[in-house]
Amino acid sequence: MACLPALLVLAGCGGQRDAPRFDLSGTVTYDGKPVPAGYMVFAPDTAAGNSGPASQADIRDGKYGTGPGLGTIGGPHIVSLFGFDGIPYQLAEDVEGPPMLNPMGKPLFETVTMKVDLPKESAVHDFAIPRQ
Repeated sequence: MACLPALLVLAGCGGQRDAPRFDLSGTVTYDGKPVPAGYMVFAPDTAAGNSGPASQADIRDGKYGTGPGLGTIGGPHIVSLFGFDGIPYQLAEDVEGPPMLNPMGKPLFETVTMKVDLPKESAVHDFAIPRQ
C-alpha cells in the first residue's frame, strides 16, 4: 500500500509537475489605461511543444504578479486576460438572502487570448490590449 502514493506522485498531472517556475510581473493596459481589476491565466502551449502546470495572476490597478513558487514555466504559452472596471455592482437580488455582488465590476473587454513566448527566468512582461 505504501507504493500507491508514490505512484500517484510520479504519475502527476499536467506534465512536468516539478518544472522550475519563474516569477512574472508587469502591467496590463487597455486602450492605453491601466486595467483596474481582473486576472490572467498562463497555460503552456502544448501545440508548440510546451507542457507543465498553468499559472494565474490577479490584476490590480494595472499591475499583476504571479505568487512566489506559482510562476510560469517559461516557453510558449497561451495567455488569457480578463479585465474589469473595478466598480463592484449588484448582480441580482436573491429573495432568500443578501444581494450578490460582483467585486471586480463589469467587463472592460471580451476575453483576450494571445500566444506569448515567456522567458525561462524571472521577468517583467507588459500586456497592452488595444481598444476593441
